[in-house]
Amino acid sequence: MSEHLNPERIVLVGYGPVGARFVDELLPLVRAGAATLTVVGAESADAYNRVLIAEYAVGHADRDTLEITDPLAARGAGVHLRLGLSVTAILRSRRSVSLSDGTLLAYDRLVLATGARANVPTLDTSGAPLPRGVTVLRDLDDAQRVLAAVTAGARIVVLGAGVLGMEIALAAADAGAEACVVYHGEIPMARNLDRSGGSVLAQSARRSGVTMVNHSRAESLLFHQDDDGVDRFDALICADGKQIHGDLLLLSCGVGARTELAQLAALPVSTGILVDENLASWGDPRIYAIGDCAHVAPAPRAGDSTALPSGGPSGLIGPGWRQADWLAARFAAEVLGRGEALPLAASMSAVVMLKAEGIDVVSAGNTGADPWDRAVDEHAAGCSGAPLSVSQWADPEHGRYVKMVTRDGILEGFVCVGMPRTAAELTLLFERGSELPFDRSVLLRYDGPDYEPSAGSSFALDATVCWCNGVTVGAIADSAAAGNTSVACISTATRAGTGCGGCKMRIGDVLEHFVTAEPAAGTAG
Repeated sequence: MSEHLNPERIVLVGYGPVGARFVDELLPLVRAGAATLTVVGAESADAYNRVLIAEYAVGHADRDTLEITDPLAARGAGVHLRLGLSVTAILRSRRSVSLSDGTLLAYDRLVLATGARANVPTLDTSGAPLPRGVTVLRDLDDAQRVLAAVTAGARIVVLGAGVLGMEIALAAADAGAEACVVYHGEIPMARNLDRSGGSVLAQSARRSGVTMVNHSRAESLLFHQDDDGVDRFDALICADGKQIHGDLLLLSCGVGARTELAQLAALPVSTGILVDENLASWGDPRIYAIGDCAHVAPAPRAGDSTALPSGGPSGLIGPGWRQADWLAARFAAEVLGRGEALPLAASMSAVVMLKAEGIDVVSAGNTGADPWDRAVDEHAAGCSGAPLSVSQWADPEHGRYVKMVTRDGILEGFVCVGMPRTAAELTLLFERGSELPFDRSVLLRYDGPDYEPSAGSSFALDATVCWCNGVTVGAIADSAAAGNTSVACISTATRAGTGCGGCKMRIGDVLEHFVTAEPAAGTAG
């Protein structure tokens, strides 16, 4: 290890998947002795992939599957992991943080990766705290409660029909439990799907054994007492009076960024901790934020409006990992005096995927335009000189639906349900900003009986397969040529599939395509 007289003192608050990625990328700087890194994590467990917690909660994944980092390698490099502790205050004037055990940690650079917490709706319990049998799904303890209910074949009531709510309900039903999804709106995944796509998803979920209860606003709870005298959840009562009984109530009502530390330190916050394009706090250039707690927006200049910026944290693992990679590279460049780091790349437009056995849902971009809404066309024409065009195809009987929103032939958004190969092609076209074929119907053939892989561009070398880690078809093909001819080996070598896991089928398709076309030399990874 090289000796540096004054190594940069870096403190990281939060040891979730984004924090762990930052640690991994900063290890060379720590090994070189140019920086010290201390990590403060509230959980006693080493970092794990929270994105896959739903699969663990229904028994579809074991604990090892959630591993995303090597804490032994981090400790061996000299990283100080302070787990089971929390930061109680940021003392900016002293450049230090106080910990829950009463100690102080000094820093030159402080990185906040505090993530987000589950939103808990206000439910009338007649003044009592939430009873036993009510949980969110954010950590391993939550997952154990859900797993116990699933293993027992219990009835699980999921409040909220976002991506996580639908995934856990479908997975629970597939694992043998009873699952019921209760939501206020008309369709599930309303933030990501249009009415038709959501309706097809709801119908497919019912066919998979999930009870879907829409137009239902949760209002209060009924509960009874266990033998030990502790209150236990019995039923969810909706505003229209209906009672939905169950053994476990799982709250899946979105998340909110953990901004308390920043607020106490008088740092600017909005829907997250406000940071500029360099991920530095608006209020302190030595404090940074990454991941679900970070709201990236240009810092205001003198004379700018004082209104808080729109937007907020993406809530997706991919942008958080890219922020961690970039910030670690920037720190290394600055500490070692090797020039400026490249600018932080603009976040790729969000592609949302539902992971469920037998139900494929992908959406991206503008999904709200309606083909028969002339007002949308007129507004679009007034704003950009070109109207939006919408193409739709639906086969509800077989759970399939496609919607493509274009402007001047360029894809601006899409919804795809039950059409995985068409979704892969549309994702590539959306990523590239490519023009769609004049006859949109040819795209439907990718999921038809006469599908020919060579006819599409989803195997183009620059096509993104893993959106969480930005891994392309070419990277997977190169890895396969080096002998990594299983999905697990590809994941280890390239990180593809280690985020949300929604791309594993695509990884398999790419492997089959390239290994079959040109068998790789050597043995599998």
